[in-house]
Formats: sequence, structure tokens, C-alpha cells
Amino acid sequence: MTQGRFIALEGGEGAGKSTQARLLAEALRQRGLEVVVTREPGGTPGAEAIRGLLLHGVEGDDGISWNPRAEALLFAAARSDHVHRLIRPALARGAWVVCDRYLDSSRAYQGGGGGLSDDEIGVLHRIGSEGLLPDLALLVEVSPEVAMERLARRDTDGSDRIGGRDGAYHARVAGAFSAFAAAEPARFTRIDGNGDPQATHALVLAAVAPLLP
Repeated sequence: MTQGRFIALEGGEGAGKSTQARLLAEALRQRGLEVVVTREPGGTPGAEAIRGLLLHGVEGDDGISWNPRAEALLFAAARSDHVHRLIRPALARGAWVVCDRYLDSSRAYQGGGGGLSDDEIGVLHRIGSEGLLPDLALLVEVSPEVAMERLARRDTDGSDRIGGRDGAYHARVAGAFSAFAAAEPARFTRIDGNGDPQATHALVLAAVAPLLP
């Protein structure tokens, strides 16, 4: 049986990753491929429970957020369950996995934004998920102005504990993503996400094309 492919979409708040994950999955299914669309944190019941802790806290906790180390550990725990119970089994049966965020979001948010070293994030990933990396990481990049406009249009009850952090934090996150893509061009493809969804989708399809059977 042919091993599946693992595609991760990465980027900051308002980049349009979720939309692009959905459009990519639809395009792959039209080619007759089995596609599993998932997200981080989340994707399994246990990981979704941890997602709630990370993004919304717990009842009676008036703190703004977890400290960066606790946050990194929670993300690593959620990812471990996600990889073990969903991602690896899907790949083993030949499915394509399209994931909205993966390891590089931990590197950018808890690392670049929160101050942990890349080595520390890497150690947690090797322990929790046996170092599994995607076949391709698509970094969807948008200007701060476009991101703010999109976030303002979202029909939500307000930002979560991570998305609602200040501009300086998100600037560090964006800088970290950019540095990763520049240093690891074999793993990353940078996608200009400033256009409309279909224009961005065309760029995503072009990036994924070399992996298609």
C-alpha cells in the first residue's frame, strides 16, 4: 500500500489557513484521494480537550494564559495524541492528511513568541510525537493590515487566549515563521495569502503538485 502524504498549513492569525485547508482537501478528493482534514491543537477527543484548556482556560482561573513552558507541554501532549491516534494511522493506510497548524506553530508561538528555544520545542516533539514532520509545510503569509481586516470580519465571540495577545507578540511569531522558511527551504513553501481565497488556492495547488501521484 502506498504511504499517504502529510501537508501542514502554517501562518499567523488571519492568514486564511483553515479556508486553504478546506479548499486543498476538496481538490485532492476530486482526484480520488482519501483526505483527512484536521487541526492543531485538536483532531482527537483528547487533543480537543487540551485545546479548550489552551485557548479558553479553566473555570475559576483568572490568569491571562498559561506560562510559555506549560503551554508548550500542553501543545506537545495534544500533538502526541493527535499523531498516535489519527495522523500516523491515516498515513499508514495511504490517506493524505491536511493539517491546520502543526509543529512549526509551536516553534513560532511558544518559541518565537513565548521565548522558548527551538531546541526545547524540538525535544518535546521528539519525545511526544517521535519527531514526525510533514512532507510539506505551506506557510501562508499576509500583511498585518490584511490579517487585522480578516480578524475583524470573523463572526466570533472574541479572541482566544493566544490569538488575543498583543501586536508585539504576533510580530515575533511572524518573524519566527519567516526565519524558519528562510532557513529550511526544503521543508517550507511560502504562499502569498494577501489575495482572494481562490488566488491563494492556486498557489497552494502549485506547491502541492510535485507530491501528487
